[in-house]
Amino acid sequence: MNGDGSRVPRFTVPRFTVLRFMVPRFMVARFTVARFTVLGSRSFDVTLNPEPGNPEPRTREPGTREPENDKRQDSMSVSPVTFIRGRKKRPDELPRQPKPEWLKVRAPGSENYLRLKGLMRSLGLHTVCEEANCPNIGECWHHGTATFMILGDTCTRSCGYCNVTHGAPKPADIDEPGKVANAISVLQLDYVVVTSVDRDDLADCGASHFARTIQETRARIPSCRLEVLIPDFKGDEAALRTVLDARPDVLNHNIETVPRLYRTARPGGRYDRALQLLDRSRTYAPDIPTKSGLMVGLGEEWDEVVATLRDLRSVGCRIVTIGQYLRPSLANLPMSRYYTPAEFAELKRLALEMGFGHVESGPLVRSSYHAHEQTQALEAAR
Repeated sequence: MNGDGSRVPRFTVPRFTVLRFMVPRFMVARFTVARFTVLGSRSFDVTLNPEPGNPEPRTREPGTREPENDKRQDSMSVSPVTFIRGRKKRPDELPRQPKPEWLKVRAPGSENYLRLKGLMRSLGLHTVCEEANCPNIGECWHHGTATFMILGDTCTRSCGYCNVTHGAPKPADIDEPGKVANAISVLQLDYVVVTSVDRDDLADCGASHFARTIQETRARIPSCRLEVLIPDFKGDEAALRTVLDARPDVLNHNIETVPRLYRTARPGGRYDRALQLLDRSRTYAPDIPTKSGLMVGLGEEWDEVVATLRDLRSVGCRIVTIGQYLRPSLANLPMSRYYTPAEFAELKRLALEMGFGHVESGPLVRSSYHAHEQTQALEAAR
């Protein structure tokens, strides 16, 4: 019985059930306490609290008084979970650091930027520039260059550093290779980068989609040079050969981070598999230069970065990009620190000493940043 003489409603739930209560308003108005009995266990009471400032129910043993102004959080209360682009929001493990001057860029909005954005929307295409929150989007789109992202905008993997939406993707658009080629033709681009989300749900992980995009573009603009930034295809060598047989001008697969951080930063990938892909590409198509990139600021040590560069060089990687990790949202891994321009310059010096044909290293560097100039610099260095 409640204190006012009304009956206490009873509910029975299976044992070990985690309870979260959704109580209709009419019950909140009528009862102050409800009694729940867990099968095979004891009973407990739940206070139905209508106050908006304290929506979670609180439990107490039968026959005991509820303490006044009890602000304890019961072990059964459930905190709401926030998802950002398919990922759970993470707790702030590190204090936010003010952005240094060398990372501040002008907000996009030029005429060319707006024209290119309108074209992408009208054709239903996606760019990694937008999906990954690239800080260079204003500069690149102003100059009429973009990195096309094929196979949709939803990734089957959930890398800790990436801003692309994670979830169950839609079926691949069979007309997309032609749409991308048409956009390249309309823009009259001389150099294009094509990348994709991970599509582990497809039999070939999307390799044939890459090949068709290359072929469709070559048919429309034979002079256009194509760089592909591919996923690891789950280590499938046949899928890799499908892409290489379409003859891209550069094959890129990013190592992303040091091996120690793969479990947290890139749980769907494997460090040795990424190196193996680059090695297989060099062996199967030695005339197609390979490229890779990594981020710094995820918690790696300096010596680990240098060792990763050596690993890339050992499998014949010719172009490497090194850039600052910037946390896209609270659902992504926190950034450990900012590297200075001097540190990026030192990493470039070390990489060139290792024998890389071209090194792009700087705070705002991304894998596709100045991709055309990177390839030209490699060819000039031969």
